[in-house]
Amino acid sequence: MKLVLTVLARDEADIIDAQIAFHLNAGVDFVIATDNNSRDGTTDILAAYAREGVLRLIHEPAEGLRQGEWVTRMARLAASEFGADWVVNADADEFWWPRGGTLKDVLTAVPPQYGIVQAFWRSFVPRPDDDRLFAERMIVRLSQHAPINDPSSFYRPVTKVVHRADLNVVVGRGNHGLIGSALRPLTTWHPIEILHFPQRSCAQWAHKVGLQGEAFTKHIERAGTGYHLTSYGALQSGRIDDQYAAMVLDNPAVERGLGDRTLVEDMRLRDALRLLRLPPERKGVRQYGFPGELGPALGFSPAPAADEAAYAVEAAALSEADAVRIQRRVDVLEQRLSALEAS
Repeated sequence: MKLVLTVLARDEADIIDAQIAFHLNAGVDFVIATDNNSRDGTTDILAAYAREGVLRLIHEPAEGLRQGEWVTRMARLAASEFGADWVVNADADEFWWPRGGTLKDVLTAVPPQYGIVQAFWRSFVPRPDDDRLFAERMIVRLSQHAPINDPSSFYRPVTKVVHRADLNVVVGRGNHGLIGSALRPLTTWHPIEILHFPQRSCAQWAHKVGLQGEAFTKHIERAGTGYHLTSYGALQSGRIDDQYAAMVLDNPAVERGLGDRTLVEDMRLRDALRLLRLPPERKGVRQYGFPGELGPALGFSPAPAADEAAYAVEAAALSEADAVRIQRRVDVLEQRLSALEAS
């Protein structure tokens, strides 16, 4: 079985090296990456992996964050040119963590009648920036006992999909689903977690908000969602530093969250990246090793029973959130129908 990862990146030099290396060590065979006008060294990092023969680099100069179009192109290339059996469409700030075995082990177990497997975000909270690698600082994540249904919240429960390769696939908004696909989803099993690190520093967050805001307001593949628009408004009004500072958790806040179990410590990615780091004398543009280059492969042991129970609680919260979203869509449709009938 061949597993291909796609990733779209723009100015993600602080994370993209770790992201590519982690997935190659977690069972991914090949990466297709689209670099969209990066100016911070992201292009050089991706080119280093391309020179090693494990990555196809696509340079995309267009503006406008046409994410659906560009990810669809990569997903189709995975099927047509690289012999993929399964495709993971990831963002640069995501680490797809299999719950026991490698990613390939998990996907090999999927019954043949199913072609889509859902995973969901487990978001790590922003912490004070002390110039260390994000994974060294960000070892605390949200643990949702109930869904957050506020559209302006960055921490709403969200699913994303890994799918069987398809020459005609159309990847939807934000890589959250496929459009018009005949592939059958397996909706009751979430064997992959997505460790999500969207807010790694104030400068990184402000830059990301600016790029997304410009795309949503000027170019338009899609309208911004609640949290996009809220953050872009803060950026335009000069309040982005204050907004970010309000989201950063200091030590007392973390202690309170750990005490009431709304937060949990999760050092899995930190420990994995420590194992993958190349020794100083071997580092260049690439900072991490390939599978087997540094010794034993990464281990993905099954979670203890207590962790499985906590994971089931978050999966249940995800289902509740989906029900709320569906009801909102029904309400919008009813309003439109009422307006048409009145006219």
